[in-house]
Amino acid sequence: MNNITLSTQRLELIAATLEHLCAELDAPERLASPLNAQVAPGWPPGEYDRDAQEFFRDRLKEGGSAAIGWYSWYAVRRATPGQPPALVGAGGYFGPPGESGEIEIGFSVIPAWQALGYATEIARALVERAFADVHVNNVIAHTAPENLASRKVLEKCGFHYVGLDADSGNCLFEIQRNTAS
Repeated sequence: MNNITLSTQRLELIAATLEHLCAELDAPERLASPLNAQVAPGWPPGEYDRDAQEFFRDRLKEGGSAAIGWYSWYAVRRATPGQPPALVGAGGYFGPPGESGEIEIGFSVIPAWQALGYATEIARALVERAFADVHVNNVIAHTAPENLASRKVLEKCGFHYVGLDADSGNCLFEIQRNTAS
């Protein structure tokens, strides 16, 4: 598979391909080989559920290779002494930027790897990659009001609270190109 990757301090983020998503939908443990990482029982994490996987698969089917990188990314913790690489989470975009230059991100980390800073690394990498595209003017994210951990991640990454989304009741956060650090 031709992988697009982003590197952070401890993670390799690997853009999902159609082959990744089909393998994952068939059996999550089938991701181990193409990602060269352990896949923990209980994958997938949080809101990165079967519906999300099917959404991303369908978008990649429609968009072909040009869509790779605009949807799901796998977060693989690099090997450390005594520990092999491990799939710790997922993140991504809900598609390429629209005419207004807005793009939305999401992220989720397996419970065993939460509260270790991985979500922040994922979100920062996604924001940096988004703003590397000249068509992106702002990045948004939604989170449930009770999800304090996600709110903290977004704030650490420079997002500002906009308000409650009238349709979903979720908190809307935003970071604009000129305010991104």
